Amino acid sequence: MATGRLPDHEQRILDEVERALRRDRRLERRMRTHRMRRCPDLSRVTHYRPHVLTVGLLLTVSITLMVLGIVTSRPAVIWTFAALWPLALFASFRLLCRWTER
Repeated sequence: MATGRLPDHEQRILDEVERALRRDRRLERRMRTHRMRRCPDLSRVTHYRPHVLTVGLLLTVSITLMVLGIVTSRPAVIWTFAALWPLALFASFRLLCRWTER
């Protein structure tokens, strides 16, 4: 078979198959999850919409860890607080942004 252009009827069939595959959402989702990316998808982070209970729980746990870290001076508690505090702040700011958009 030559490496040239497909005959018209075969090209139409191929175009139809490609259109059908593009409309298949499940296939597209599966292909997207298996795709390797060089950089992380930051759009998921910017569209994060936390719930009030999630933010409250994060803030409560991080403040509790802060107090425990001050009282006990254990490195594990301090490092856990250091890891959790930025997440709590980010979720709080995203929640505030969501409230002010209305």
